[in-house]
Amino acid sequence: MAAKLALKLSNRSPRQPIKKLPASIELPADATVEDAKQAVARQSGIDDFNRIGLFDPETKKILKNRKALVRDEAGVVKAGELVVKDLGPQIAWRTVFVIEYFGPILFHVLVPLLRPYIYSFGSWAYKNETETPMSKVQWLLFALFNLHFLKREYETLFVHKFSANTMPAFNIFRNSAFYWLLAGLMCSLDIYRPGSSSDRNELVLLDYFGIGLFAVCEVCNWIVHQHLASLRKPGGTERGIPNTIGSNLVTSPNYMFEVLAWVGVILISRSFAVVIFIATGTFYMRSWSRGKERALRKEFGDRYKAKRYTMLPGLI
Repeated sequence: MAAKLALKLSNRSPRQPIKKLPASIELPADATVEDAKQAVARQSGIDDFNRIGLFDPETKKILKNRKALVRDEAGVVKAGELVVKDLGPQIAWRTVFVIEYFGPILFHVLVPLLRPYIYSFGSWAYKNETETPMSKVQWLLFALFNLHFLKREYETLFVHKFSANTMPAFNIFRNSAFYWLLAGLMCSLDIYRPGSSSDRNELVLLDYFGIGLFAVCEVCNWIVHQHLASLRKPGGTERGIPNTIGSNLVTSPNYMFEVLAWVGVILISRSFAVVIFIATGTFYMRSWSRGKERALRKEFGDRYKAKRYTMLPGLI
């Protein structure tokens, strides 16, 4: 008969305890963190096991790798205990990204459609679309924004492999605000307004350079995302060492090409709204890329060639 792993269970949050949490649990010796979450949820009467957060009693850190073996968690085995918390209602990561990227698409369709009504006041006022139609550059930017976010939607549905199943449902509002308010609302209102820096029908050399930069970097970003997806098995959480276009320069070449593609959009639009959007995005990606560099160094040691820059050569 296979050995069993017996662990005490304790509530992490005394003010909001899991009322039916058993005092202990017995797991198979080869049980993963996800197996433990399912067992705890089942015995506690919680329908969605993703609500269960398991923590190391020594480090107080959540056990993130759902495929890790419980017996390999040193702090848990040493204490003979798992600390448990109800994380609340959850939403799938794939759903989160679909919702996030839908916002910019929605605004970049609605604002041009409702343009005669949105800009019907002050110095922007005009009677109908035939008097001040959208310019060629504005239509070009309409295409670039929607192409980018439609690509992101496709990658979310058919390319990306997520290491975590879910996130707290309430966080969807925080996560979506960046894309819906900045990339969507702010950028669309600035780009499509009459008299904006994008309200031009003549394309100059700078515009063509921006188009080329956007196209090349979007393709490179696609290649990197395909490669990163190939490093993880379906349903897996394992991490591999990236070896693709740009990975000899930075830790996260997908972020590098993402930023450079948006630089192309900035060159075409000359819009401060787009600058604010990508500057904010760069701030977040800077932190994520540095976290990935630390994780790669820790997991692979000398097998991984450490990078000085994590997303933009010579800068970040």
